[in-house]
Amino acid sequence: MLEQTAIKLKGIHKSFSNGWLKKSLVIKNLDLEIKNNEIFGYLGANGAGKTTTFKLMLGLIKPDKGEISFWGNPVSDLKTRALVGYLPEHPYFYSYLTAKEALEFYASLFDMDRALKKKRVGDLLDLVGLDHARGVQLRKFSRGMLQRIGIAQAMVNDPKLLILDEPMSGLDPMGRKDMRDIILNCRDQGKTIIFSSHIIADVEMICDRAGILAKGELQQIVAMDDPVTAGETSWEITCRGGQLNLSGLDRETDIKQVVRGSRNIISTRDQDLAGRIMEQVKEQGLDLISFASGRKSIEDIYIKSIDDGEDDHE
Repeated sequence: MLEQTAIKLKGIHKSFSNGWLKKSLVIKNLDLEIKNNEIFGYLGANGAGKTTTFKLMLGLIKPDKGEISFWGNPVSDLKTRALVGYLPEHPYFYSYLTAKEALEFYASLFDMDRALKKKRVGDLLDLVGLDHARGVQLRKFSRGMLQRIGIAQAMVNDPKLLILDEPMSGLDPMGRKDMRDIILNCRDQGKTIIFSSHIIADVEMICDRAGILAKGELQQIVAMDDPVTAGETSWEITCRGGQLNLSGLDRETDIKQVVRGSRNIISTRDQDLAGRIMEQVKEQGLDLISFASGRKSIEDIYIKSIDDGEDDHE
């Protein structure tokens, strides 16, 4: 039985030579644990160290110091590595193969017999929505279709863990939605997924947790359903029928008011103050459209974490 922790990185440092006897530290004291059957988003700007982290996980490069394990086993364990699927940021495919032929080639690398290979290829084409294009050469595929084939090749060995490097990069809105649906489907099959991105909305929509990386250091881990971890709760009141007069609350600094056409949008982090604003809406005879609470956005947390990370290196 597999341990509850799918991936564990402890005290990872990684540097690269950037000239004669000079080294640049890319990953610094990285501690990270990813749980079984979760979707973990790895957020960071270009050059933050996301791809380097994945290469370390896969054993493609070795850390200067620190330990990496899958389900308690070292990265070098071949049986454990067989449970991992990987999609690189820029996958390469032989463009004159059809979708079916490409997946059959990848399946043959795992010594599958003919019957299992046929079933697995068919199941994967159906999963990624490419059954209709099974006989089409990859050179005729769009970027989104190639990303789907990339996901399919990463899953050809039915892995327990998927590591996806920027799987939504370069996709249009519909392509990103399709990719999110595929990732959610994989999680429903019991798989663990970690994917890197700099598109915050995609991470917020489907991830259970997200790690924010800046300058090679993990700044924060955010649990999407934990308002304490995610930040302060805000309250938003939307009304219409005229501009809301907040003069009676003008000494309160924790109020933001935006007027958009006939709508007033007022927000505050103070629940008691939100209640007093609601009383003003009623007293002034305005129509209440909505009253909702929400946590600080992941974008706010990301920007603050990145800024903090930059400040640490000044």
